[in-house]
Amino acid sequence: MNLSDSREINADVATVWAALLDPEVLKACVPGCQEMSGSVDEGFEATVVQKVGPVKATFKGAVQMTDIVEPVSMTISGEGKGGAAGFAKGGADVRLEAQGDTTILHYEVEAKVGGKLAQLGSRIIDGFAKKMADQFFNNFQNAVGAPEAGEEEDAAGGNDETKKKGWFKRLVS
Repeated sequence: MNLSDSREINADVATVWAALLDPEVLKACVPGCQEMSGSVDEGFEATVVQKVGPVKATFKGAVQMTDIVEPVSMTISGEGKGGAAGFAKGGADVRLEAQGDTTILHYEVEAKVGGKLAQLGSRIIDGFAKKMADQFFNNFQNAVGAPEAGEEEDAAGGNDETKKKGWFKRLVS
């Protein structure tokens, strides 16, 4: 399964780059992530619980970040084993592009599954993989740069500048 898309994030490139390397941000953005530990240099270990069709599994896996060109691009690759459910592996090539005060995050995702998961059929797997990628990048977009609920009215009224920022952007500002 291959998927490519882009997201506009209400934050500068440096803020978006820092968030991509932060295990707490990644944990908050990965759907079903129970725990995440590690570092960019050594890689991250994660535990994710997901239900794909009738199969629910806990995946334990590793995530590596390679081909890092700061603050422009990187490749994120990971592999998780879900016991009897099978395995999932894949990666994303991520590229950041500054556009004024915002950042365009471009991504190309590739995912593969095996075991019981593969028996579900490509339509279910492709739909699930697309949903997971969309959820991750929506969560990331909201965490890093989008106003939280109720803040859009304040921002439109010109009130407190910090209210325009997502929770991660408020932390690093």
